[in-house]
Amino acid sequence: MKFRFLAILSLAAVTVATIAAVPADARRAAAKKRVAAKLAGMLPASDAVAFFDAKRFFTDAMPRVLASDPKALASVNSKLTEIETKTGIDLRRFDSMAVGVAFKKVSSTETDYETVAIASGDVDARAMVAVAKLAAKGKYREETVNGKTIYIFNSKELIEENAPKASNSKTAEFIEKALNSLTKDVAVASSGTNTVVLGTPSRVREALAMNGPSKIDPTGSMTITDSTVMAFSIKNAGMLSNLLPADNDELGKNVSSISKLNGSLDMNVAGAKLNLAATTAKAEQALALKDMLAGLQFVGTAIFGNSKRQDQQVYGRILKGAQMSSKGNVVTVSVPVQQTDIDILIGGLK
Repeated sequence: MKFRFLAILSLAAVTVATIAAVPADARRAAAKKRVAAKLAGMLPASDAVAFFDAKRFFTDAMPRVLASDPKALASVNSKLTEIETKTGIDLRRFDSMAVGVAFKKVSSTETDYETVAIASGDVDARAMVAVAKLAAKGKYREETVNGKTIYIFNSKELIEENAPKASNSKTAEFIEKALNSLTKDVAVASSGTNTVVLGTPSRVREALAMNGPSKIDPTGSMTITDSTVMAFSIKNAGMLSNLLPADNDELGKNVSSISKLNGSLDMNVAGAKLNLAATTAKAEQALALKDMLAGLQFVGTAIFGNSKRQDQQVYGRILKGAQMSSKGNVVTVSVPVQQTDIDILIGGLK
């Protein structure tokens, strides 16, 4: 009996020591990956999936990006507070969010898309939906899917009702233009005590109609670390060429060759880093894509690097610092941006 007790005690000590030996950032990254997989598993089938660490974005990334422009940071926080006041939804209280995008080819040169987001955090989902209904002043309709109620709002009416006040801040103007670009109806529903589903009505219906989480982890190919603010994976990424003003046939051909695109945006004390991995059907396509990117890097570095303008010098440094390689049918690109250069770019928007 004594021997068994000592064995259990020893096993417990080894377990604790093993956990302690794992770096804290690795444990946080693993936890973040689990959250991403859980939320993304609630998404309906999507052509593109993205995961956002909302808490890190609002508490760390956004203040860091706007550190050189306190007025812009104050303006953004003011807009977030305004949204909370008018809709009852405080975006800063969400911890994490998964977004699923479905592409729809309208024509040979035009691609439309519909989105749905699953957001969770320190929120009362039912209360948030209730306040959103009050803010809409009765301008919504209800549907029931799988025993859950969906509330559908006309985004144009909401924007006209709650139009943001004019501001001289370019950041605020950008936010206002983004809000005004919303033309589709917005659907909102609660899914559990602290989870909200929102997006276009058809996508929200699809999400709520699912019986349990997806058996396939949409985040499986994503690289998510402790410093990751956003990660994404796009299937059939060649369709993105329809979203680009690509009059150059060679550029369009290379972009169209991408069958899958993964990426992430990391932020730390040093600055930010954008990581991309493009997969093509054939190795020769990957090599052609890499050569094209290398050519654009060479030309861009030469043009911006010799500029007298400070912002264009930053573009030159960013292009020069980009690293790219190809192996088989995969092209990887890593673009680090120093915090000092972020400050220069944001400062130039004042």
